[in-house]
Amino acid sequence: MTKTIDMTPRIDGKTFVFPLRVYYEDTDAGGVVYYANYLKFAERARTEMLRLLGIENSVLQDRHGLAFVVRHIEVEYLSPARLDDLLEVYLELIRVGGASLEGAQAIRKDGEDLVRMTIRLGCMKLSGGPGRLPDDIRERLRAFEMDSDNDNDNSNSNNE
Repeated sequence: MTKTIDMTPRIDGKTFVFPLRVYYEDTDAGGVVYYANYLKFAERARTEMLRLLGIENSVLQDRHGLAFVVRHIEVEYLSPARLDDLLEVYLELIRVGGASLEGAQAIRKDGEDLVRMTIRLGCMKLSGGPGRLPDDIRERLRAFEMDSDNDNDNSNSNNE
């Protein structure tokens, strides 16, 4: 019998969780997820997190003339996923800037990390060049930014 999980995207604290099932189209001839497809899974999770926050990419483009682009990504492959596996893609926003986002993503099966990623997104004008996030969108994203108070206690002080 196939194990089932709730397939509804959700926010747990400040972590977005996107459940997905591995389909045949995601795998190679051996039934193992093709490595590039993990990037697609991560992209879907980022898109669905934005949607859950009321930020649709099409509206960002149409109303504001902006789009997110991947500027940098690091991927660590730890263990393979296979056909019919139930996975969860986790996303945490580490830093929300005026025109960029930094995040950490993990793809897990049964609570075990299969893939870990760090990613930096830039906000670009559709006409070219960097673009600033509208204030209301930046504030919605900052509400889910991971607290970094412990790491940056002295980052704004001049006591050197």
